[in-house]
Amino acid sequence: MVRGVEGIEALLAEPDTLLWLDIQAPGKEEERLFSEVFKLHPLVVEDIFVENQVAKMDAYGDDLFSVFKLLDYQGGEDDLKITEVDIYASSNFVITIHKQAHRVFEFLFSKVMQNERMMSRGSDLLLHALVDAAIDSYNITLDVLESQVDEIEETVLEEPDGDIVRSIFRLRRHMAMLKRVAGPQKESLHRLSRGNLTLVSDRAQVYFRDIYDNVNRIIDIADSNRETLSAALEVYFSSVSTKTNEVIKFLTFITVLLMPPTFLAGLWGMNFTSMPELNWEHGYLFFWIVTIITTASMVIFFKKKKWL
Repeated sequence: MVRGVEGIEALLAEPDTLLWLDIQAPGKEEERLFSEVFKLHPLVVEDIFVENQVAKMDAYGDDLFSVFKLLDYQGGEDDLKITEVDIYASSNFVITIHKQAHRVFEFLFSKVMQNERMMSRGSDLLLHALVDAAIDSYNITLDVLESQVDEIEETVLEEPDGDIVRSIFRLRRHMAMLKRVAGPQKESLHRLSRGNLTLVSDRAQVYFRDIYDNVNRIIDIADSNRETLSAALEVYFSSVSTKTNEVIKFLTFITVLLMPPTFLAGLWGMNFTSMPELNWEHGYLFFWIVTIITTASMVIFFKKKKWL
């Protein structure tokens, strides 16, 4: 660890020394440090202080300036948090700049403190460690989202309710965000793994190629999960439609069963004095016998037609 501009300048002057400088929420003092001590290109300094940039990688001579995105699952309605990190890599130093603290940098710093070999393998492999940790945040997020997709698949086949629609659309939005964040990283990783970059050795290109394949896998899984959620939504609407049809079918059946007794009650309930059935001794019993036989016949007919 070094403190102050003098310590940084002293390390930069030493041959075969690699410096990793991690800066959180840079200000005017850091801007002078970038320009006067590290001699960064004015466009790089300008990009460092611009927020919400698209992921990219630019070459400045042998040096590389990259913008990567970290993605974290937090829980709640706004589940995903995007953190932008700028990385400037040269032959003898690597600078990481981010607006907020993040566990990735704390994790890597602890690894460097425990294993000093990480700083002796070159700036390209340190850059790989940083990028690999950033992409790992996608894997962690994807694992959480996939478990929620599995829960929705089980729920939609058992006892779906109205809340599941909200959950499906929320997860579809998160999968789209994951793909939208991971997609632009592919071009940078493609250049790091297969491009003619002086800073990146052949040995490091192999490791970057593995990250590139990992990003492709993440995007494919995100697409697959979006399709699964779309299918789950269709199953839900189909289930709701089936239940509605069952209710309508039941109500229709009850209505049809009540039609004969309603007709007979209306027929014999008319106020005509010359209706012979009204004077029958067993007319009331006859009414119920006809009603029961008619209703039973309709039930048997419905069962034969497999409408019940």
